Amino acid sequence: MSPDPHPLLPASPTSRIDVIRRWLIGTFAGRAFLVGALVKIVAFLLSLILGRSRGLDAFDAIGDIALVAATIALGYRLYVDVKRRLLWRVRRKLIISYIFIGFVPAILIVAFFLLGGVLLFSNFSSYLVQTRFRALTERASSIASTTAVEIQRAGGRDLAAILSRREAALASEFPGVSFAVVPMHRPCTAAGAGRAPAASPAPMAIAGAWSHVDPPTDVPDWVTCEGFAGLLAYEREDENRSRIASSTGTESADLADSFGVNTHALVRAIAFPDSRQPGYAVVVDLLINDSITQQVRRDTGAELTGMLRLVSANVPKLPPLLRRRSDLEAPAAAAAAGSVLAPVSYAHLEYFDWLTGDRGGVLRAPMRFGVGEIYQRISSPGFSGQNFGRNLFLLLVVIGVLFLIIQGAALVTGLTLARSITGAVHELFDGTERVRQGDFTHKIAVVEKDQLGELSESFNSMTASIEDLLIQAQEKKRLEEELRIAHEIQMSLLPQGPLRMPGLSVTALCVPAREVGGDYYDFLPLDDHRVGVLIADVSGKGTSAALYMAELKGLVLSLSRIHSSPRELLIMANRIIAQHLDARSFITMTYAVLDLHARTMTYARAGHTPLIYVPARNGDVPSAAQILAPDGLVLGLKLDEGQMFERILEEETIPLRSGDLYLFFTDGISEAMNAGDDCFGEERLGRLVEEHGHLPADQVRERMLREIAAFVGDAPQHDDMTMILLKVEDLGVQHEPQYTINTSAAALRMSSQATGS
Repeated sequence: MSPDPHPLLPASPTSRIDVIRRWLIGTFAGRAFLVGALVKIVAFLLSLILGRSRGLDAFDAIGDIALVAATIALGYRLYVDVKRRLLWRVRRKLIISYIFIGFVPAILIVAFFLLGGVLLFSNFSSYLVQTRFRALTERASSIASTTAVEIQRAGGRDLAAILSRREAALASEFPGVSFAVVPMHRPCTAAGAGRAPAASPAPMAIAGAWSHVDPPTDVPDWVTCEGFAGLLAYEREDENRSRIASSTGTESADLADSFGVNTHALVRAIAFPDSRQPGYAVVVDLLINDSITQQVRRDTGAELTGMLRLVSANVPKLPPLLRRRSDLEAPAAAAAAGSVLAPVSYAHLEYFDWLTGDRGGVLRAPMRFGVGEIYQRISSPGFSGQNFGRNLFLLLVVIGVLFLIIQGAALVTGLTLARSITGAVHELFDGTERVRQGDFTHKIAVVEKDQLGELSESFNSMTASIEDLLIQAQEKKRLEEELRIAHEIQMSLLPQGPLRMPGLSVTALCVPAREVGGDYYDFLPLDDHRVGVLIADVSGKGTSAALYMAELKGLVLSLSRIHSSPRELLIMANRIIAQHLDARSFITMTYAVLDLHARTMTYARAGHTPLIYVPARNGDVPSAAQILAPDGLVLGLKLDEGQMFERILEEETIPLRSGDLYLFFTDGISEAMNAGDDCFGEERLGRLVEEHGHLPADQVRERMLREIAAFVGDAPQHDDMTMILLKVEDLGVQHEPQYTINTSAAALRMSSQATGS
């Protein structure tokens, strides 16, 4: 039996009479309609017989309520039913979507262009103002640089005369311009860049009124020898108090804060002479006053009106070094713009903090721009002598007509394409239903060589290859199971429980970067008072490294019974491994023998990471961590039959004292990297062990794991991580070392911990 091609589409009724009967009897809306209609008819008949009364009106109101409830329920039911029937087919959805695409966007586009025009003129005028202020900043920097060069050529003499001459030359262009020469107490070199400047009671020379703020006395630390040029802001407390007092009759500081503060601005530039030890700096201040605003008006067509306001800043307060003064006249209100249409907008100007150099503060400068004047600045004479604006308007009308024509054509084309699109979608839907029921032999007929035809061909290819995908999934599952078993086998090669030996506390950890890895550690009981500690790292990761690791374990177990010297064991291991190890692989290893009777540890290092040694604390003072790294080559190099390996390999013996801590680790610990490719490092590892060396070995391990995890963050593990923490405790009573099986070891992380008796 073939499946229903439209399982979600409601079945068509047999007749309209059946539909009406089902609705009147089987639905809440139908029953409410019958009740309401019956009540209304009865009330009408009674009103004809008995006349109108309050009781009859109340009875008639019940019918009204029932009819309203029936109407609401019927409307909801019709909405659900129409939605299911009308929008179930993709074809109808496409038709409705094309209708909305054809009309709704047209209205939105008209509104968009109207608002966009206002926004364009506002932003363009703001851009012109900001560009003019940037040019003013560059001009201030140029003035400061040329003044510094002139002072340098004069040999630093006649500072006041030079500044006065420069101030007089610029006074007509920049009223209120002020100059100052301040001492510089730090050289322009890397060595002296961070030295704090010495205190200076006053500048070396000044010129100009300096009526806005006090002249600077030195150069802040954040100003580099390349100089500075930027916008600064300052306030005048008396101006705000007088403004508020005139309107409220009080001079309360709290009330002034609540009314807001008017802010003034200036452009400050700092330049230095060309010298590694400048000795002085030239400071130039250009005030943002009526002269500057008139220049901005002439250059941009926009005029600044009112006072600047601080609207947002990374700096919480204005710089306290820019003191508020009472002898500066407030700039007069700007004249109205010449244009008839002059909307009000704002230009946001970024300023700097004079003390810290922080940027991010924003001053809101109210401005009025003339649309006609701005438009004239961006327009030019049109074609055939006509005004460009008229040509542009006609062009917009033509584009609008073309837009309507294109919208209508798009609607008709969309309705035509809907049939061809939905036909292919229906075939894909039917094919999907066949696949869902397990029929992988169904093929879709490809009619058109378009994207939907390619999709149909892809569907046919998918159904043809789905069985191969199932086989591949089973094979992948089998491989994952084999890797899981290999991981369990490799973990079983590591010590299966904590080493219990009175006088020692040992804890270990091995975390492979993949399912299997090449790191290896082991504890080798040699006799009743000696135990061998081994940690090794096979180059690479994965299955090959794990196989070499298993081979190394068997070799070391055999050699540890023969050679009591770590150096001799490593020499013999190198001779054997070099004959079987791949030429591109090698092994690093550290082997130590702890003699609890002699209270010594003899060890040798074959190219492995250093051993970190933290002596016992002297009271509450932590001991400094020591890096122990005797010479030694890696195992497995086929150079000269092991002669260089024997010549370089060193063996050292160090005493064991109560409280000493030794850390054996692989490079996966020290080279753990975070997202920025920064390594954890041996230095940070040493400080960490040094700080927590007084704690038990298992607690030191947990602290290390937390610190490494916090450093790495979300970065993936790139190498196997293995470490052994050995802490010397009481060495008074000796017993035979033994292992205790730890049946709760995790599959991906093997942790061995020893506790003293």
